[in-house]
Amino acid sequence: MKYSQEAVNAAYSVIESRRQDALSTYDAHVANIKKKHPEIYGIFVDISKTSSKLAKVIFSKDKDGKPLVNVSEAVEKIKNENLENQEKLKNALIAFGYPDDYLTVKYTCPICGDTGIHLGNRCKCAEELMTSFTISKLNEQCKIKLHSFSEFDLSFYPETYQINGTTYSCRDRMAEILNFCIGYANGFSDGSQSLFMLGKTGLGKTFLSSCIANELISKGVNVAFDSIQNYLRYIESEHFGRAEGDTLELLLNAELLILDDLGCEFKSSFNSATIYNLINSRCNMGKPTIVSSNLSINELSERYDDRIISRLIGNYRTLRFIGEDIRQIKRREGIFN
Repeated sequence: MKYSQEAVNAAYSVIESRRQDALSTYDAHVANIKKKHPEIYGIFVDISKTSSKLAKVIFSKDKDGKPLVNVSEAVEKIKNENLENQEKLKNALIAFGYPDDYLTVKYTCPICGDTGIHLGNRCKCAEELMTSFTISKLNEQCKIKLHSFSEFDLSFYPETYQINGTTYSCRDRMAEILNFCIGYANGFSDGSQSLFMLGKTGLGKTFLSSCIANELISKGVNVAFDSIQNYLRYIESEHFGRAEGDTLELLLNAELLILDDLGCEFKSSFNSATIYNLINSRCNMGKPTIVSSNLSINELSERYDDRIISRLIGNYRTLRFIGEDIRQIKRREGIFN
């Protein structure tokens, strides 16, 4: 995936900061042990000389270029001494109340040692940081306000609500959905299920989606959240060369993708194909997605390919929102926030 230079610079700035923090902590630990426990420090110094001891044995030659000692025996002896010293060091540290790895550099990424490079390529940690930075920039363009679950007011939902002559326990239904969403955010993981939020406009689908997004973003999860209309506009502009970027790739790889207001976008073959690509690809990758729509299943079926509907119904947990348009209720009561 292509990243902007700004994203690359931001990622490697974080990585360098992590590396310096790890080394500073390590240096402080070594200084502390040297001052308070010289006997432990002596063992630590002896271990740190292992490489130079091995080099001396391997490269020491007489004037005829022959090894001064039996190299294999000498190397084996040094290795055994090193293992013994490492065990002594761990036991000594534990005896004085320190973790056994107190004198080890603890990098955030043990794969690359906080360099951002592994086997000549960008490390996964650098890719994740660049993706996170780019998604954050993308989210800045989103006009949807983030909310907290504590703001969700069940009093706007009636005790009961009739749909086609059938009476439903509206407030209880919405309380269950609220609690489910809270649990979803608290227990979110790579394996979390995808959600399909259905219901007429003004029933809280976007609100609860924003609560989930807000909760997870605060935990450092890469969440891409916007209306599907906006995302399709970005993707189309990039696809036809009117703008730079790789929004499609970002959305495919976000830890959580929230597509708000399915059905509000302009109907076209390009948009339908892109929507199917997003939904199908993320299903295949096992990545959770939240989709909301004001349309009914029948209305969606008339608008989209059967493959899209099949994925949404078969692979997503459906949450059906019921009640009266809260925006209209607030307007009647003179509440404008």
